[in-house]
Amino acid sequence: MLGAAVLAFTAGCAGESQDSSAPSTGDGTFLVTVQSGPADSTGTVTVGARPTKIVSLSPTATETLWAVGAGDQVVAVDDKSDYPAGVPTTDLSGYAPNVEAIIGKAPDLVIAADDPGGLVSGLKAAGVPTLLLPAAANLDEAYGQIERVGSATGHGSEATTLTASMRTQIAAAVASVPPQPKARTYFHELDDTLYTVTDKTFLGEIYGLFGLRSIAAGGGSGGDYPQLSAEYVVSADPDLIFLADGQCCGVTPDTVAARPGWSGLAAVRDKQIHVLDADLASRWGPRVVDLVRGIAAAAQTVPAAQPTPAG
Repeated sequence: MLGAAVLAFTAGCAGESQDSSAPSTGDGTFLVTVQSGPADSTGTVTVGARPTKIVSLSPTATETLWAVGAGDQVVAVDDKSDYPAGVPTTDLSGYAPNVEAIIGKAPDLVIAADDPGGLVSGLKAAGVPTLLLPAAANLDEAYGQIERVGSATGHGSEATTLTASMRTQIAAAVASVPPQPKARTYFHELDDTLYTVTDKTFLGEIYGLFGLRSIAAGGGSGGDYPQLSAEYVVSADPDLIFLADGQCCGVTPDTVAARPGWSGLAAVRDKQIHVLDADLASRWGPRVVDLVRGIAAAAQTVPAAQPTPAG
């Protein structure tokens, strides 16, 4: 099974543009136009009044709305949104959206990660603005999306403060791990069929902050999210293994160590199998700080890498 974590990070391009306008002040009116779609898209959405009935069809967007202070403006979130506690979860789906059901919530703004089944055109016909925030390809895109949500909901300054804080906290987490003389390798397990990530992905960038390199380069098939064979993982002998499939598939450090041929891996021998929160590892919102801190903590426990002998 290709886990939801794979689907969550298969979109996004480099670069993030700024909002083209900001909420007006003085007479109490609100008119804002923000970029909608991938970071390199020219698409925009205009919100003509401060939204008070927002529907979120993306768990990442849901977390972001609450983080920037727009939670009390949200009337419904999709069936995968589960954070923070108490969000108005419904049976709405972001993967197979029912436009009629969404319109039934009388939204004045819908935020989604993708546009399946003519979602945007269907909502546009009903006069509902839709802000698309696809999976971020890097941290800069994640920051930019948070600021888009802030602008679209009337919380621009809060969003800017939030992203500044995130940058500071992530920098501190990175600084807490001493640099290594030699790059260490990792295997990030998305699901129990050995799908993983390369260094070119959102997660790959985060691991790269700590000098970690994916074993997936040149192995398997599937682009930036290849499926590896067990034999390939064994031959690559990663220094660390990160499991993002504990919740979906019941994978544990013990079950990994018990796989045929895996008991001799460096990560098994050195007890460097780390279980990640699957939600943190598949979303690109404000809690990415917690993911970075978790990886920092793991990186600090790895035996120091030895430099490659000269000659």
